Amino acid sequence: MQDLHSDEGVALRGEASRARSADGFRLWSMCFALFGIQIVWGLQNANTSRIFQALGADVAELPLLWIAGPITGLIVQPIIGHLSDHSRSRHGKRRPFLVAGGLLSALALILMPNAATLWAAIAALWLLTASNNIAMDPSRALVADNLPQAQRARGYAVQVFFIGTGAVFASSLPWVLVNWFGVSGVGEAGGLPPSVRYAFYIGAACLLASMLWTVLTTPERPADSPVRRPDDAREAEPPVLRRAWGLAAGGGGLMVLSLALDWQWEVALLAGAALLIGAAEIAVARRRARGDGALGMLQIVEDFRRMPHALRQLALVQFFTWFGLFAMWIYAAPAVARAHYGTADAASAPFNAAADWVGILFAGYNAVAALAALALPAVAARIGERRTYALCLLCGAAGMAGFVTLPDPRLLWLASLGIGLAWAAVLSLPYAIIVSAVAPEKVGVYLGIHNIFLVVPQLVAAVCLGPAIRHLFGGEPGPALGLAGVLLALAAGAALSIRSRPEVGERAAERG
Repeated sequence: MQDLHSDEGVALRGEASRARSADGFRLWSMCFALFGIQIVWGLQNANTSRIFQALGADVAELPLLWIAGPITGLIVQPIIGHLSDHSRSRHGKRRPFLVAGGLLSALALILMPNAATLWAAIAALWLLTASNNIAMDPSRALVADNLPQAQRARGYAVQVFFIGTGAVFASSLPWVLVNWFGVSGVGEAGGLPPSVRYAFYIGAACLLASMLWTVLTTPERPADSPVRRPDDAREAEPPVLRRAWGLAAGGGGLMVLSLALDWQWEVALLAGAALLIGAAEIAVARRRARGDGALGMLQIVEDFRRMPHALRQLALVQFFTWFGLFAMWIYAAPAVARAHYGTADAASAPFNAAADWVGILFAGYNAVAALAALALPAVAARIGERRTYALCLLCGAAGMAGFVTLPDPRLLWLASLGIGLAWAAVLSLPYAIIVSAVAPEKVGVYLGIHNIFLVVPQLVAAVCLGPAIRHLFGGEPGPALGLAGVLLALAAGAALSIRSRPEVGERAAERG
């Protein structure tokens, strides 16, 4: 009898182990599309300026030519989130959009390095960023749709693992092709090197493979009919309408002023966004006043206005975080060159050595994030998501400061380590907070709205950082990284104030 019980126990343990393995396989397959999606972003970020300059673009024109990224992220993701939330396809809510975005992105990856003119390359960039944003929101929402709440933090951590590995792969791919496979890294007559062109082709293949793997291994249930909430047909409150008119008038006035006085284009862009949001809120209010409950795409505006309190608090965290990250991406190379290599001459050999080292450090922080993200759910289970988030952001603040305070450039890997820990949290914990704070039928649109909170601080930083460098920092880029460290520390403080749901780690701490 004892042997029988023992055999039964072994069988049960074996079945449990197989079930865990199956769940793990399903989770990793569900997230694998992010590997290809991040390869697209990695290739774009590392090579777009090179492609534009090879086609004759001036360095001063590059910020304006890069505008496709923030604009498409600002517009496309909320729209795709809304559409996928309301999709009634028999193939599921998210997978059709993931397929469409993946196919268009692969096409753009093939077109962009073969563009014969600057305008063709610009058009390819717009197609690439819009298409990848089409795929991004549904791939994020799959985790919320298919995992119970207790497993979502782990799901987003696995996504960060694939984001990190995709970024490292994309960043190193041209170098690998040149140094391991002998592909030429020099273009003819100043044109694009074959190594970059082949990297884009390989990226397209990897994107299609990862996207198809996720689509074919991740079943979705047909979407249910949308839940109509009783407050969906409420008339707009007078204070809301007054705010909408004020936002539209203020945005319109600022846009006219910025164009008349030839201010930075980012000012006009932010003013235009305020004008559009105000006009959309006015349109919603008028429909409500007529008793029209069918808002269509304007429902995004209503969802934005009624977002849960946790998302409003998260917006402040993201403003400080992404302002600081934007400063790092722009000024890390010149700051390290000035502080550790003693040069500000972008054409000099020491400056290029500094830039190459910063590129390795950036690949390093993505690798750190890929590994650290797998440990974050266990840490969050013990001390809570908010405390974990804040602790990681503080590590990032220390890393920002380390870029210019560490005495030896060989020690900058310590700074990269801190930033990698912050990056792991930035790419995972906010999404776990969002999906636990919103209704299941609104996950897609709120993930898209959340992307607005990542784009706006980058536009604000683009307006503010240049004058700050010229007038406050005496032309020195190093203080911009110090400012980034301060902003990440403020983000850590704001993260502690987020209130969404009682967290496992916090309840355990309170009982202890």
